[in-house]
Formats: sequence, structure tokens, C-alpha cells
Amino acid sequence: MTQALTQIDIGIHGMTCASCVGRAERALKKVPGVQSATVNLATESARVVFEPSEQMQGRLKRAVRDAGYEPVAANAAIDAQDTSPWAGFGPVAIGLVLSLPLMLPMLGDLFGFHWMLPAWLQFAIATPVQFFLGARFYKAGWHSIKSLSGNMDLLVSIGTTSGWALSTWLWLTASPKVAVHLYFEGSAVVITLVLLGKWLEARAKRQTTSAIRALHALRPETAHLMGLDGEVDVPIDEILVGDELVVRPGERFPVDGVVLEGLTQVDESMLTGEPLPVAKEVHAKVTGGTLNGDGRVVVTVKAVGINTVLANIIRLVEDAQAAKAPIQRLVDKVSAVFVPVVLALALITLLGWWLSGHPFEVAVIHAVTVLVIACPCALGLATPAAIMAGTGVAAQYGILIKDAQALELAHKANTVVFDKTGTLTLGRASLTRFIVAKGHDESLLLALAASLQSGSEHPLGRAVVTAAQEKSLALLPVSSVTAIPGKGLQGKVNERNFVVGSLRWMHELGIDQGIFLTSIQTLQSQGATLAMLGERTPHGLSALALFAFGDEPKPEAAKTIAALRTHGIQTLMVSGDNHHAAQAMAMLLGLKPEEVMSEVLPGDKAAKIVALKKLGHTVIMVGDGVNDAPALAAADVGIAMANVGGGTDVAMHAAGITLMRGDLSLVAAALDISSRTVSKIQQNLFWAFIYNVAGIPLAAFGYLNPVLAGAAMAMSSVSVMSNALLLKRWHPASSKQ
Repeated sequence: MTQALTQIDIGIHGMTCASCVGRAERALKKVPGVQSATVNLATESARVVFEPSEQMQGRLKRAVRDAGYEPVAANAAIDAQDTSPWAGFGPVAIGLVLSLPLMLPMLGDLFGFHWMLPAWLQFAIATPVQFFLGARFYKAGWHSIKSLSGNMDLLVSIGTTSGWALSTWLWLTASPKVAVHLYFEGSAVVITLVLLGKWLEARAKRQTTSAIRALHALRPETAHLMGLDGEVDVPIDEILVGDELVVRPGERFPVDGVVLEGLTQVDESMLTGEPLPVAKEVHAKVTGGTLNGDGRVVVTVKAVGINTVLANIIRLVEDAQAAKAPIQRLVDKVSAVFVPVVLALALITLLGWWLSGHPFEVAVIHAVTVLVIACPCALGLATPAAIMAGTGVAAQYGILIKDAQALELAHKANTVVFDKTGTLTLGRASLTRFIVAKGHDESLLLALAASLQSGSEHPLGRAVVTAAQEKSLALLPVSSVTAIPGKGLQGKVNERNFVVGSLRWMHELGIDQGIFLTSIQTLQSQGATLAMLGERTPHGLSALALFAFGDEPKPEAAKTIAALRTHGIQTLMVSGDNHHAAQAMAMLLGLKPEEVMSEVLPGDKAAKIVALKKLGHTVIMVGDGVNDAPALAAADVGIAMANVGGGTDVAMHAAGITLMRGDLSLVAAALDISSRTVSKIQQNLFWAFIYNVAGIPLAAFGYLNPVLAGAAMAMSSVSVMSNALLLKRWHPASSKQ
């Protein structure tokens, strides 16, 4: 019997570029029992899937350490978010202070001043920068050599050491009377600029994880437990299902539960993106992390820990940000051979300049410049930085993107298939037509029917009561109400006997339905559910009114379908309803008859999706995530319409994207953020590659010096991170008011 696989996340400190990612992955995959390992540079973490075995976690961490990196807690990068904006700037500040005197002669030359520090002073300033501030590059570079791979640190350490050693050799071997040109400033400034770039990059990384941090911050540390002695404050970890908690005005609900006492308004915007507060009364569900309004409520706990909706959401966002997009495979292939190729190019540059008659020190400086500008750190950040920013901002608007593949595929979709009930429609019965017999008052009969059914829990009965309430009709006193299971009910109003129920029951009772025959045939052909109101009189039963019930489209459904069409996306509807009912709804939604698939059983929806894919369509399935789970999983991308607090685990696991509120406009928004994120990935990869493609030849042919190369290399990482962070300004079109 095959053992179930286990998954673990491990934080990894010390990675600097795409080559480090590859080395860490290879080290983890070599551990016996590991099935897969995915390392993410932006989150500084690894996700490992393995066969359960003794001490596996320790072996994985040892593998990370042996590869030259430091294993830490999986969310260490997120937990460090409260540090000062200037955290880690100390080494950069020291480097700037020490490098500035070395740079002054170069700056002076621009204005006609010829300053030159004594060689011994240049050596004294540059050496601490090289071997104290630059120690991290030597350590990481040595580990990469031991593992027979290369990384950014190896390039920096070789390049700057070459510049420092050349300058030291020129100083020590020169005649005391000869002023030689030294290159200490190049090595010192390159190290300082690389440290500055890594510091700016770390600051940007903290911003990309802001969505996760905001979600973590929603969880209160303590809760007010109703005990035998009244309210007691206890840590959130001690709360159990079934406990009763007090939530005061302005506090966040600590866990998922149901309101036991009180009335309030709840701000659910951080989970659903919906800005308006939601009214909560007794028996209403509340979600941990949402903000209580101005009412004190008592809540019965229904879910704690990892079983809460908030924990599920955090897990989904973390999964998406830890995942590796398919486009990243190209980067991995390039980075695997990048450093060896750069080392070869640097050697060719050295030999080329030297053998062509130039001084050896000139050849070394050009080779150093090639090494410095070629650092592949921007390549490693291009994809994960954009994914983190895109999934993070989407989560703020209630769009949970489960994996990077869904994010990358969604914008390519040319066909969107909508489930009907609960997705395109409200998913509840409503009174669509109320036809009364000639000579009777419509309002009076509606009030009478609502009065008879005011105590009923039947969906059709509740729809009649709701229709009467919407017209502000007063309910009448009723008596002797009796429910007939599966048929309807009967009762008295003002000593008059009435019956209300299905047409079949009316037929059994002998009511003449002739006056409504035409309406019945028309409404039944449209798929409506029908019921009738009748009265018992001394002359027998007479028909008074005909009710037609149906589901109503969501207010934004037609607009969403039209918006998708304007982008060239085909929209289809799949439904288990009969042909007439499905076509009637399609007319309301603006769908053409050929865009409707009716009488499709839940188990057959997946087959319809597969058939579309075989025809060459890239398919998105949008459903409620319960009976649509097979179809959601079969589609290229599944989008589940969720209901916070409504138990949507099936939706979250079957679909690649979950919308935390039933607003169909978020479907278009999900496609939009997918498109924008993929666009940012492509832009980032372009800039990361272009820095190297353009920079290496310029360096090799002598058009750059090490200082400019260091600045360009540092800016490549910063520009990639900054470009990705522009996604944080995105918001759905429906919210741009």
C-alpha cells in the first residue's frame, strides 16, 4: 500500500539569485524520500513533498545547511514584518561611509580637480569593505564552489577580489616615485552597491508579502470566553468548538461561529472585498477576522485553528505565492548554465584584452566588469515577485488565486462556462408572476396568500411572504392552518376557508383551472414552477390566483456576460433545468440559444468541459463549488463562487480561483489581474535578460567600468521588484467609481 505523501514548508535564508534557487532545489531533491521540491526566491522558502519517514524535517534542514544556506521557520520572512524600514541598513551605511573617500577623486576629475588619496590609505579603507562587509559573498561563493555550481555571490567575490588583488599588487610592486592608477574604489563601491541593492530588494519583498501579513493581523491574540464566573480572557489557541464567546463593539471575531445573542453590523471587507457592512442577527454565521460593528454579541464557536475560513484563505494565498509558474521553467533552465557561461566570458574577455597588447591590469578590470554586471539576481526575482504582488492584491478584493498555473492560464481563456443556479442566478425561488381571477383585488389576494404561508419554511411559501413584504402589505390574522406534506396547506382567514398548493393537488381537489389554462401552458413552457390559491365556498372550490415561481438572474450577470464578450470571450451556460426553463433564463441574461447546455446532470458537466477542451478551447468553469466540483477540476481554470462562513471547502479545493463573494463582476476582474500579472512577469523577464544581454558585451568591449556595472546590476533587481509592486495599485473595474 502506497504511503500518503506529506508536504512541508521550510524557510531558507542566504539565497541571492536564480542559481541559488536551483542549488537549493537540487540539494532537497537528493534527500531520500523527497518527491518534489520547489524553492521560491521572493518568499525565501521551499515547499517539499515527501514520503513520511523518521526525522525527515531534520534531514531536509541539514540538506539546506550543507548547500550553504540557513534553514529557518517557513514564515520567518512574514513574521519579520514589524522591523523598522531601515532594518539591515547598517552594513550599507558603513560601506557608503568608507567608499565615499575612494569615490571623491573620480568625482573631482569631472570638475577638473585632481585629488588622489595615498595608496596606503586607499588600501586601509578598501580592505575592510572587501573582507568584512564582503564576507557574505565569500561564504556563499565557497559553498557554491563545493557544490560545483555558481551563483551571484561567486561572481561578486571573484570580480571584486580580482580588482582588490590587482590594486594591491600594483601598489606593492610600483616604484615609490611612480604614481600608479589603483582600482580599490571599484571593488569597494561594487560591494557597497550590491549590498544597497540587496537591502532595497529586501524592503520591496516585505511589501510584496503585505497581503499575507494583513491576513495574519486579522487574528486576535485573545478572546472573551463566557465561563461559569462570567467573561474570562483566554488565548485564542485555547478556544474550543462549542465555546461561547463575547465580541464587543469594534473588536474582531476571533474564530468562526454563529450569533447566539445580540444584533450587529459586521465589516467583512478584508475577506470578501465588499465595503458595505453586513447585518448579523441571531443564528447568523460570522467569520473569524471580520470586524464587529456597534453591537455586543455572544457567539457559539463552530470552527477553530486551521479549520476556520481565515486560515483557509491564508493557506490558499500562501500556496499561490509559494508556487512556481510554468513560465519560471525557462528561467530555471537559463540559470542552470548562466554562471559557468559568465565565468567563461570573463576569461575570454581577460585573454582577449591581454593578448591584443593591452596591459594586464586593463584586461583584469574589463573581466571584473563582466563578472559584476552579469549577476543573475533579477532573473530569480522576476516571476515570484510579480506572482506575490498579483495574488496579494487580488486577495484584498476577495479573489483567491490558489496556484500560479491558474494565474498564468486564466488570461488565455477563450471560453467561460457558467453554472446557472446560484452562479448566474440568485439561487433562491422568487415570485415572478401573480395572476388573479377577473374581478378580484391583486393586493388583497397576495396579502391573504402570504398570511396563510407566514409560518411556513417552504421556499415557495417564503417567496410569497417576501413578495408581500416588498409591497408593504399587512398580514391578516389566520386560524386552523394545516400543512399537507408535498401538496400545500389550508387555513381560515376571516372565517373564509382557503387552500394554496401545487396544481396537482388542486386537480385532486377538483378545482376548475380553466380560467388560467392559457397562462399555465405558457408559464410551464418557460420552465416556471406553478402553484394556485383557491377558496372553499358553499358551491365548491374556486380558483382565485395563479403563482409562478422562478430563479432570478443576479443583477450584474448580464453585464458580466456582455463585458466578457467585448473581450472576445465566448460565454456558455450549463444547467440541469429543462430546455424551456434554461432558454427562458438565457433570454434574461442575453445569451443566445446555442450558448445554452440544458438538462445536464451534475456528473455530466465535467464531460461537457472536457469536450470543449478537445475542440481546442481554453476553458474557465464558474460554479458554486459543490455539485460543480468535477467540472471545476476538469476545466483549465476553475472559478468557484464562495460564500464566506458557508462552508466552501469543496470550492476552494476543486477550483484554481475562489471568489469570496457572489459578485459575478469578479470573474472579469480575475481575468484582468491574471493578464496584468503575466504581463508584469514578461516585463520583468525582459528587463532581467536585457540587462545581461546588453551589459555583458558593453563590459567585455570596455564601455563600462566595475562601478557602473555594480550600479546597473543593483538597479536591475530593484527595477524588477519595483515593477512588480505596481500591481499593488490594481483594483477591479467594478470598484473604480
